Amino acid sequence: MSLELYQEIALIQDLPEYGMYQGDIATLIDFIPHPDGGETGCTLEVFNAVGESIKVVTVPISAVKTLTKNDILTTRSLLTAS
Repeated sequence: MSLELYQEIALIQDLPEYGMYQGDIATLIDFIPHPDGGETGCTLEVFNAVGESIKVVTVPISAVKTLTKNDILTTRSLLTAS
């Protein structure tokens, strides 16, 4: 998995504290080093289906993966996410 800035990624675990779930798509906008040498974090910008930015969150790098040609995008309502 080669993560690069400004690429779209998918979550590989649920993050209910952010209203985000496995399979949600976001854009990687920064890498955040852990202050004590722990796991690197990723800052993600999340957009709705029409391209409006709806949130920015920081998650562990282990919570994301690059998209592949075998991935299929789906939708879900934000009303069920929160």
